Amino acid sequence: MNLKPWSRSQKVAGLTTLCAMLLAFMLDNSPALEWYQLVHHLPVMVRVGTLSIDKPLILWINDGLMVFFFLLIALELKREILDGQLSTGRSIATPAFAALGGMVAPALIYVAFNAGDPVAMRGWAIPTATDTVLALTVLVLLGTRVPASLKVFLTALAIFDDLGAILVIALFYTERLATPSLVMAGFGIVALIGLNVFKVTRTAAYVIVGVFLWIAVLKSGVHATLAGVAIGLAIPMKVTQNGKSFSPLRETEHQLYPWVALGVVPVFAFFNSGIVLSMSTVHALASPTSLGIVLGLLVGKQLGIFGAVWLAVKLGVAKLPEGTNWWHLYGVALVAGVGFTMSLFIAGLAFSDPEVFRSARLSVVVGSLLSAAGGVAALRFASRKRLKATPKQVEPFS
Repeated sequence: MNLKPWSRSQKVAGLTTLCAMLLAFMLDNSPALEWYQLVHHLPVMVRVGTLSIDKPLILWINDGLMVFFFLLIALELKREILDGQLSTGRSIATPAFAALGGMVAPALIYVAFNAGDPVAMRGWAIPTATDTVLALTVLVLLGTRVPASLKVFLTALAIFDDLGAILVIALFYTERLATPSLVMAGFGIVALIGLNVFKVTRTAAYVIVGVFLWIAVLKSGVHATLAGVAIGLAIPMKVTQNGKSFSPLRETEHQLYPWVALGVVPVFAFFNSGIVLSMSTVHALASPTSLGIVLGLLVGKQLGIFGAVWLAVKLGVAKLPEGTNWWHLYGVALVAGVGFTMSLFIAGLAFSDPEVFRSARLSVVVGSLLSAAGGVAALRFASRKRLKATPKQVEPFS
């Protein structure tokens, strides 16, 4: 099956994930619920000698399959920093300020609702995330109404946001550490550094070291998906062999993207977004945890991103994306509240109670849908303002 001709479409990737989410929702609210739950919790064990990993299928997906998602994030981050949108200080400033504001404000809103509840406070990072695939899909669906520079801005913002999410997971969602496994993980990272230094391009070498590192990180208490970040950062950006220069990083990213966008993310969505609608689940939306998530995504993201960029522009350290106005920025700040994949991932790390996790998932979906709808409305309005405007720059909210 040749995925390359059409899998590059951001629209296809986003719609595939959306379909997976809707399918999970339908199964969870149909007679097939028992089958869905059976597959969800299917025990899967891999054993080699005395080493064994025994987990339900959902954890193999969240701890194993999602490694490739984080690997792709690391590849994209490294490429953009070395040879892309984030390679210069001026190009970094605007999305960096936006990402910072877009993480701090939602977290503060969540904390305002849940301060004093130690269990609920574990979910403070849930509304800080932006789903890169789905957020960009919203812009793609708007077509020419959205300036190309705005898509570039959202991509850069999402990259910083992903980096922030990786740091949050490493620092705040790490369980009790096992020193021997950490030491083994250290050896794995040293081996990856060696592969990078000697410009090794053989895929098998990274696979062998990567599997070793993943097992060590899994057993150490640090979240196993962070092994994907280490592997991605180790792959060389440029290598010269026989007088010819090529990029192993770009080739790996190119080959990996369709499988992650059309496989890993939709599978994750299918197994993590199933929500049984009941009166108790709907009533849970009024709980402090749910309000913190919904309002964090819907209100916190737009206030944090818009406010941070407005301040940076006024201070002269950043500028609006070319060809955009403040209404465009406000619209994309709303769209950034689509936090589906990474928000669900963090929710799974934060809450072990099934009931709390269920309400958190519903809250992520509600907050993301409201953010997407608000963003579309604001961007459509911005496009009309742009058409009516004179060649001079449109004043803020004029």
